[in-house]
Amino acid sequence: MLLPILQVNSEDIPPYVLVCGDPGRAAVIAARLEGARELAFSREYRTFVGQYEGITVAVASHGVGSAGAAICFEELIRGGATTLIRVGTAGSYSEETPAGSLVVSTAAVRAEGLTRQLVPEGFPAIGDGRVIQALYESALEQGGVVRQGITVSLDVFFQGALEIPHKAYKQAGAVAVEMEIAALYVVASLRGARAGAIVAVDGYADSDLAAEYDPHTNVVAQAVEREIAAALGAVVKLSRSDRG
Repeated sequence: MLLPILQVNSEDIPPYVLVCGDPGRAAVIAARLEGARELAFSREYRTFVGQYEGITVAVASHGVGSAGAAICFEELIRGGATTLIRVGTAGSYSEETPAGSLVVSTAAVRAEGLTRQLVPEGFPAIGDGRVIQALYESALEQGGVVRQGITVSLDVFFQGALEIPHKAYKQAGAVAVEMEIAALYVVASLRGARAGAIVAVDGYADSDLAAEYDPHTNVVAQAVEREIAAALGAVVKLSRSDRG
């Protein structure tokens, strides 16, 4: 069956899939796989498949924002994916989590518009416990600052006439903010898949801490490399557990 948006045949989708926003990052992740081949590049959706330590793994980019990303997640699950791990970037809410840190998202605040059209308002967006634990353990093995906690998924990136409620989410205990994890967790819950997410911090979202935003520094690039390694390591841990 051809997945109409991703333009990928469902028989090419394995159970384990890493997802990311940037098609370029999908290629970077795929370069870590043995025998990687590109399945399709349709719109913002770029898909690869290969082997990692004997495990078939797919990599797919989902673009920016929950609405488009959810299409990717839905089609991957329809194609046979049972475990999805987001490998992304986020803005920090704390000096304890500076640029270059890794954050494993245990749950996401549904501050975007998509999920309210899928589930009731009070429905939580929570990651799978086993996936989160595997990600956290693998991230610790990579070194550097590693946090786990609640992240915020927002649609807005640039300030408009209304204030972005970063301070309220920080005060409530959120660790970082990005744009797609809530959609991933809700879609996975709806469709019977399991999901987790790890993000590399590329700056501060808190206006009291924020300097000029630059996600292209060496420290961020190094963090992205660590999170890719952590996500692939988590796949290995999960595969061993699933087989055992």
